Amino acid sequence: MQSEFTQLLLQWHTNENTRSMPWKGEKDPYKIWLSEIILQQTRVEQGWSYYEKFIAAFPTVTHLARANEKKVFKLWEGLGYYTRCKNLIATARILANDHKGVFPHTYEAIKALPGIGPYTAAAIASFAFNEPHAVVDGNVQRIIARYFGISTPVDTTAGKKLYQELAQSLLDTCKPGIYNQAIMDFGAVVCKPQNPLCDSCVQQADCEAYNHNLVNQLPVKQKKPVRKERWLYYFLIEYKGKLYIKQRTAKDIWENLFEFVLFESPAAVAEIRPGMPFLKKLLKGRSFAIESISRMYRQQLTHQTLHGRFIRLSVTEPLSSLNDYQLVDKKQLEQYAFPRFITTYLNETVAPAQLF
Repeated sequence: MQSEFTQLLLQWHTNENTRSMPWKGEKDPYKIWLSEIILQQTRVEQGWSYYEKFIAAFPTVTHLARANEKKVFKLWEGLGYYTRCKNLIATARILANDHKGVFPHTYEAIKALPGIGPYTAAAIASFAFNEPHAVVDGNVQRIIARYFGISTPVDTTAGKKLYQELAQSLLDTCKPGIYNQAIMDFGAVVCKPQNPLCDSCVQQADCEAYNHNLVNQLPVKQKKPVRKERWLYYFLIEYKGKLYIKQRTAKDIWENLFEFVLFESPAAVAEIRPGMPFLKKLLKGRSFAIESISRMYRQQLTHQTLHGRFIRLSVTEPLSSLNDYQLVDKKQLEQYAFPRFITTYLNETVAPAQLF
């Protein structure tokens, strides 16, 4: 028998939920998976266009599996959290090579694929195969914490177990896909993190947080992320109309993306000058000219704040110190996937520059 919460949620979904997205009601596990991976750490408004571009470029998982990695990363450019894209390619290839392009039909088998955690597996299993697994993400945790008045932190082992159990107990096991879509939408448009629509909420009468004035205090998080600051100075070194670029391979931000010659400093560099040690070591006495220095750029990641500048300089002969880089014609840069920190600079019509 459905709980009062579940009945009211499904009634709201039927009668009041007008939230529209291209993947809603989708039964194709490939399209569901693609939408869920894109929407991890991404707003729906931003992810929508990426989803449509991916479906147009790779209509099936086999198309994605056979695609050139460079093309896939280029299409992902701007979404961030590029490990998602790396796992997307890996999973597509597993499905194409080991499963003949067909998604496994069970929650556990889906969850075993690269980049697919409990939430995404529950979404795919319930939407595509009507498997009775409740989705639990930040939206669902927030709804449950407020409705039941739970002060157990969501980011603890006990909290994760508690919220998973409660979410599963509320699930309509006959219509798990519909229920999961309903609670996801409810968290996005009614029980929002800020300024929730409590006055018109169908769950208001039994909501512990509303009845005890705790809406803004729940859910509770135990850990506060420590943000690291990084200072990145990119040198756009030009030789005969070409620039040095390199693909990032370290287990760090932007793995597999391209970048220019990088000097990362532990603190802000007060002055970019020809005699700085990094340039002396890089250029080894060769003549060069600094043409411009950009303004300071800043980008906020989940646990990192990035600061940096872009320095354009030209050389009259190739640099042996950059043998592991490739020289690319400036007109061909758009073929390579760069992180947003760099494309923001490249895409400015006139990059605000401080002449040296």
